[in-house]
Amino acid sequence: MKALMFGWEWPPHILGGLGPASYGIVRGVVNTGCCDVTFVLPKPQGDEKKDFVHIIGAANTPVVWRDVDWNYVQQRFGYCMDPQEYFDLRNCIYADFSNLYTNDLGCIEFSGRYPKNLLEEINNYSIVAGVIARKESFDIIHAHDWLTYPAGIHAKQVSGKPLVIHVHATQYDRTRGMCDAGDPTFQIELDGMNHADLIMCVSELTRQTVINKYHQDPNKCIAMHNAVEPMSPDVLNMEAKRGTDEKVITFLGRITAQKGCEYFVEAAARCLQKAPNARVVMAGNGDLMESMIRLVAKKGLADRFHFTGFLHGKQVYEMFKVSDVYVMPSVSEPFGISPLEAMQCGVPSIISKQSGCGEILDNCIKVDYWDIDAMADAMYALITYPALHKYLQEKGRDEVNQITWEKVGQRVVNAYKRLLGWQ
Repeated sequence: MKALMFGWEWPPHILGGLGPASYGIVRGVVNTGCCDVTFVLPKPQGDEKKDFVHIIGAANTPVVWRDVDWNYVQQRFGYCMDPQEYFDLRNCIYADFSNLYTNDLGCIEFSGRYPKNLLEEINNYSIVAGVIARKESFDIIHAHDWLTYPAGIHAKQVSGKPLVIHVHATQYDRTRGMCDAGDPTFQIELDGMNHADLIMCVSELTRQTVINKYHQDPNKCIAMHNAVEPMSPDVLNMEAKRGTDEKVITFLGRITAQKGCEYFVEAAARCLQKAPNARVVMAGNGDLMESMIRLVAKKGLADRFHFTGFLHGKQVYEMFKVSDVYVMPSVSEPFGISPLEAMQCGVPSIISKQSGCGEILDNCIKVDYWDIDAMADAMYALITYPALHKYLQEKGRDEVNQITWEKVGQRVVNAYKRLLGWQ
């Protein structure tokens, strides 16, 4: 079996949770031994982890014919693709796109990020998908998150192959239910769902959102929970570089309304009133960061709160290693992989009951995001009672180590086979 997947991020170039999730799913699918994957990215950098997957760059796919020779293509794209693939793709150009801006190789430029003209890049990505779908041989199409749904739809129209979309989040969640039919992201999501033959949702919580808010057929919607990458020996043996003996309570994520950051600050402030031996870290950035800094200052706690900004790669694990408690107080979280990573590092976690990962986690504390008192009590208990801390530390680590991408990959492949009528 062969799958053509469309994504937007891939390690080591991570801008959010989509990259690690896409990587884990692909690795799990390939490790079943039943499915090969071609993964399309807007703009590969050449250093992507690709020993088990074939990566094609949209930015390296010609949509306009250019008379160039092998050596020039090797010079321009050799760091990330076989020049022969460029010429094979060039033979699959299916329409006159000379009205589009293309470079000297007939390719559309992509940022590989989330630029201000993101909707334009999404549309261009779908155009490129038509060329790739004509060149590649595959049995099924799998599009990750709303940015790639138009590409998946186009590939389906070109090939006639079934389309699976993977809902990692929804605009309904991101806006806390404030989006409407005029929202362009909502419309792209809805169009992708309407064209999909199967909708994989990262939790039952997200599945219910897709069914009730996007009015999708429950029979074509399934929950497909995420997992977590095994910790490398370097991370496992990483020494915690603590500069204090005080207990550390950590929030790590986007500092936005969806993530419940204001509830976290209020709960942490109440905890600190009873626990003078603690301090708080808010790691990440977002549109509410300045207002959270002002809120902390207003409460007179600026000397006990630390704002780190966005943390990359190894920095995330360094933060977990010095933390005593991790809190994810999301108002609406489709899944939420960070508690699993924290628990891997032996950090007891508090998560909101409105989080998808709570469906598969037992050895953590769950509270309603709005219940500031319960959240504060949980924080205080974990930094005050060593037996409780140790119990959740050990049981949480053991539980998360059983949640693997290999198991997810097998469930994905089984879903493919059912959709294709192969079982």
